[in-house]
Amino acid sequence: MYAIIETGGKQYRVQEGDSLYVEKLDVNEGDTVEFEKVLAISKDQQLTVGTPYVANAKVSATVVENGKHPKIVIFKYKSKKNYRKKKGHRQPYTKVKIEKIDG
Repeated sequence: MYAIIETGGKQYRVQEGDSLYVEKLDVNEGDTVEFEKVLAISKDQQLTVGTPYVANAKVSATVVENGKHPKIVIFKYKSKKNYRKKKGHRQPYTKVKIEKIDG
């Protein structure tokens, strides 16, 4: 059994017991979060696709941690013009563990 959920402008294929990194959610570690934007559910070799979401379907997950990914360095320069800019970026994330798929 799996489901396709939407969160943070992205879509994820999840099963019970999966851990995944999603865009930062405003929740604390150990809290339970429910994803109600379920696009599709596959159960017993039968696929249910929503228009755009499946009615009365939700995916429950537990927040494992909040953190930041490794730093990405952005370096801009123009040759022979003494123009150099160096920036860094660390994308925040929330790691969740899928507990239950209701559909």
